[in-house]
Amino acid sequence: MNLRIFFRAAALSAVALLLASCSRSGQQVIKLNYSIFFPPTHVETIAAQAWADEIQKRTDGRVQIRIFPGSVLTKADQNYSGVVDGISDLGMSCFAYSAGRFPLLEGLDLPVGYPDGASATRIATKLIEKYRSYTNAAGEKVELAEIANTHVLYVHAHGPGVLASRKPIRSLEDLQGCKIRATGLSTKIVKALGGNPIGMPQNDTYEALQKGVVDATFCPVETLYGWKQGEVIRSVTDTPAIGYTTSMFVTMNLDRWNALPDDIKRIFNEVTADMLDRHGQGWNNADRTARKWLEAHGKENVLLSEGETKRWQELVRPVLDAYAESAESKGLPGRAFLADLLAAVAEEQEALRRKSGGRIPPPGMMWQDGRWVPEPIAGMTWKDDRYVPAETGGEGAN
Repeated sequence: MNLRIFFRAAALSAVALLLASCSRSGQQVIKLNYSIFFPPTHVETIAAQAWADEIQKRTDGRVQIRIFPGSVLTKADQNYSGVVDGISDLGMSCFAYSAGRFPLLEGLDLPVGYPDGASATRIATKLIEKYRSYTNAAGEKVELAEIANTHVLYVHAHGPGVLASRKPIRSLEDLQGCKIRATGLSTKIVKALGGNPIGMPQNDTYEALQKGVVDATFCPVETLYGWKQGEVIRSVTDTPAIGYTTSMFVTMNLDRWNALPDDIKRIFNEVTADMLDRHGQGWNNADRTARKWLEAHGKENVLLSEGETKRWQELVRPVLDAYAESAESKGLPGRAFLADLLAAVAEEQEALRRKSGGRIPPPGMMWQDGRWVPEPIAGMTWKDDRYVPAETGGEGAN
């Protein structure tokens, strides 16, 4: 039997067996497994566990979700298909890891200048809700086919990508010919800037940098701490004007979702709405932590000049236009999606400018005494290469 058919059949059979034990209240328990590509200690794995725990609490134990981090259940690029086929009941990974599967939603990852992770998460959530169904060229209201085979619970997204490298990159000339790790649309950014993109997921990047398989990586700054990649780079080039994100889905097997009682579905939706900001703020705090670590370990931070920034912007603009035309050629509303994305980013940028004295800070940083410095996390202090609650003490509570 074809494995895909086998797992599909197994998933359908398992729906009938979901109610296999009883909760504290005497009601039957729904047990779900949740595949996550992040490592166990990553801030987003911790946020996902909090989400799962809150669902268990609000359902009085009627739903129990077991998390499998670190791609132990399904690999990062097989996470979505694993949910479709019932290998996992829930999955979290990146749209970009399934190249070509999400021709409209991959637009979320475009280099449009996302200011931070909280903003990117709000924007991604807003757009996916708007485009779950859309009006096609014939004037018909249709479902977005690329996600219709699962139930997407929510989407979150990291702060703007930076260029972390084994040697400083201060200009386009420094970047020419460099082998740069990238995924999804960021591979097109690399090509546009004159580099050579090397596709790979985050869990392969540390070794690739260490061994010189790649010279640099386009990534959120948090990966330099959360995935320890800061250990094998020397420099970080901030490129906020072309800040891209990598959007991440949290989705559920459609048969499992449809089998849930209506009151349980309502609790899933309520918990998700309540905790979505936690994911966005988690990304911001992860960037702040990485900035502090990079400073403590003497890594160089390169800020492009205004003129250099414009050169980079001009080169990547065709990536945006090509995305829109490609989506339109598939019968998808690419131009409308891009227009909504740019408007949402501009709104978030303006809000951050007002908050930050007219400047948009690099991710995880703040303006102080005439320069950019790592932004501290409220109520935390830096100790032993990590942030800990301030009451535990440390070197200079923030």
